[in-house]
Amino acid sequence: MRDAVIVEAVRTPIGKGRPNGSLAHVHPVELLAHTLRTLVERSGVDPALIDDVIGGTVDQVGEQAMNTTRYAVLSAGFPESVPATTVDRQCGSSQQAVHFAAQGVISGAYDLVVACGVESMSRVPMWSNVPAGKDPFGPGVAERYPEGLIPQGISAELIAAKWSLSREEMDAFAVESHRKAAAAWEGGLFAEEVAPLDGVTRDECVRPGSSTEVLAGLKPAYYDPAFGERFPQIDWNVTAGNASPVNDGASAVLITSSETAARLGLRPLARLHSFAVTGSDPLLMLTGVVPATEKVLRKASLTLDDIDLFEVNEAFSSVVLAWRQETGADLSKVNVHGGAIAIGHPLGASGTRLTTTLVHAMRARGARYALQTMCEAGGLANAMVLEGL
Repeated sequence: MRDAVIVEAVRTPIGKGRPNGSLAHVHPVELLAHTLRTLVERSGVDPALIDDVIGGTVDQVGEQAMNTTRYAVLSAGFPESVPATTVDRQCGSSQQAVHFAAQGVISGAYDLVVACGVESMSRVPMWSNVPAGKDPFGPGVAERYPEGLIPQGISAELIAAKWSLSREEMDAFAVESHRKAAAAWEGGLFAEEVAPLDGVTRDECVRPGSSTEVLAGLKPAYYDPAFGERFPQIDWNVTAGNASPVNDGASAVLITSSETAARLGLRPLARLHSFAVTGSDPLLMLTGVVPATEKVLRKASLTLDDIDLFEVNEAFSSVVLAWRQETGADLSKVNVHGGAIAIGHPLGASGTRLTTTLVHAMRARGARYALQTMCEAGGLANAMVLEGL
């Protein structure tokens, strides 16, 4: 049976998703094109051999409309014969691109394929694709959930309440994310994965001096008296400090089979071992990482103790801490080079950003197995297991 391996993985530095952010001047097509060019340059592959490019983007509107991935392929200088498509599984869009790409290689549909993603939240803010006054959910969903769906920030508060997570615990987790990311930068651990762009060489949101004392002074980010009345259990402990920021960035991984890698002289970084996706309660919304983890471990015939490293997307501290309570995972193995709270969360790029960071961390630490999982809007989650080579 064919396998699927990652032979190269790169990302841009992650900028603040604000008009004054370090990458705000870069069109999202160019952000993604930069990673695609770097991917083929570092791997040495002829881009004409690439069977498909599958990219994730969440807000597919404005400068991120019209199949952004296709135009990034053209801007990168790939032959016009190289096709591309853009997918949306919300925050897990580019992790889903990895799943699709690897599954295509395993099935024999592809020999060489790119999974990637991009989001420029400075130029295309979140929810730009939903015009004011428009309902993206429809009457059937309204009938099924008559009290109404809720924003992710409220879901994060509900998770904190359900799992009895204190403000202090969530702030401490956030500070640790910044500490690990800063240490990874200082130790040169991001050198192989980051492709500097227009003089930007480092992630803009990492705060080495972050402390629980500083974070304790932040106000709740999502306080709303109407939701407080509906959900009296909420203590309003989610802040900008213990949640991921908004960001600009792009990332890409090159996937092929072991056989093709050997023929082309490519060095596999990791094997894509097993995959799972799951749905969950769209009100809690962000807890799908728990059943997704359980599901992918079953598919892989592994246990939690077999996993050396975890990447769990830090959309909010409460998500990762609730996941940890439910799974019993060792936090010292989680997001070892920092997570999205520090590095950033450019929505469509985050899946392959996590994968990029994970495969390089696996190589640096000699990990045998690693697990990546992401929560996603609407009550969804992706998970996959990687095997070190």
